[in-house]
Amino acid sequence: MNEETKITLRLPADLHQWLTAQAKSARRSLNSEIVHRLEVERDAVVADHESP
Repeated sequence: MNEETKITLRLPADLHQWLTAQAKSARRSLNSEIVHRLEVERDAVVADHESP
């Protein structure tokens, strides 16, 4: 089962507006958009560390 942790996140208003627009464009909730972007970045970092 996937465990979840709740956090409080403070964002600059302009970043919040941009993320909200990106989420709407991708038909995702704001939470899902943030999780998606963090997972993509994490996967890129892991792949970068695994490559020779």
